[in-house]
Amino acid sequence: MVKMGTIRFVKMLISANMALSLSSCNTDKAVFVTYNDPHIVYEGRIDTTKVNGAQLYWSGTSIKLNFHGASIAANMKDSDGDNYYNISIDNDIVGVIRPDTVQREYLLASGLSKKNHTVEIFKRTEWNRGNSTFQGFRINGRAKVLGPSPSPKRKMEFYGNSITAGYAVEDYSGKDSPDSTYTNNYLSYAAITARHFKAEYRCICRSGIGITISWEPLTMPEMYDRLVPQDTTSKWDFSLYSPDVVVINLLQNDSWLIDMPDHQEFKRRFGNKAPKENVIISAYQDFIVSIREHYPRAHIICALGNMDATKKDSKWPEFIYKAVNNLNDPKIDVLIIPYKNTDNHPSKQEQKVMAQKLIAFIDENVVW
Repeated sequence: MVKMGTIRFVKMLISANMALSLSSCNTDKAVFVTYNDPHIVYEGRIDTTKVNGAQLYWSGTSIKLNFHGASIAANMKDSDGDNYYNISIDNDIVGVIRPDTVQREYLLASGLSKKNHTVEIFKRTEWNRGNSTFQGFRINGRAKVLGPSPSPKRKMEFYGNSITAGYAVEDYSGKDSPDSTYTNNYLSYAAITARHFKAEYRCICRSGIGITISWEPLTMPEMYDRLVPQDTTSKWDFSLYSPDVVVINLLQNDSWLIDMPDHQEFKRRFGNKAPKENVIISAYQDFIVSIREHYPRAHIICALGNMDATKKDSKWPEFIYKAVNNLNDPKIDVLIIPYKNTDNHPSKQEQKVMAQKLIAFIDENVVW
């Protein structure tokens, strides 16, 4: 089991100031693998059409390469310098990098054994922290690029808010710090579940987002079909990825904001009067229909939890049940995850508990 710390990472934090030249690692000729090399495997909505490198936006997006060599580095740049990436070698997290706003080379691992290896760069943070540009890998020491591993047989996609993003999951003080250091999508119930089923993973999420209203102007029905989250003209091609299971965990933010008439988004969305229950149900139902239109064969799980939208006597689970019953679709189910009885975002352990409940639900209800 991988153990991660917060500010003091258990293994090492590779910062921008630790960018090293690989020329000192080995006298052998280096092999550079450009971002558009077919040996590189991308997971997530990643834009590889740019001439300057692959553009990474969404939580949980990843880059993988199989290789043989003594050391490996990545060439990256970040728009804001506020994104963090887990670095794994052979499925073991060996460090974290925070790419600088200047294009640099980051040493990911060195002193590797004389065998084949797999490197993974995994985006921990959300798209509001900016986007990163990945130009490629450099391998030194008996360097050789290997073919990609077989594609996973299963595919999953998640739509959610801060719970799904893994917001503040590593803030062990329980204060829900907004510092991006503490957000780690790798430790979210979504990523844990996908790894359990050895499934390819997509995560379309944003802290504070809702169906009818969000803390910021963008709602999930307005964002879900984009490649570049901030760009209204950037549309994702749904034919590129067809998940077996789609998990939707939304409405937590709606449950707060519809009772806040003084909030600017309330005024913008609703005027001076909160939406009636049938309006909320209809909006949720319409979003599920949109997902079904893109994925006619997927098993859709409409989840809610584990924050206070599922506390005792909450009306929000019933909204989901009514919307799903209206659709009368045998491959759409409801999973209500009980309230965790604390006000802060889910901790690392609480994310694990959510994953366990979701895994058990999928085992019982999904044939794939």
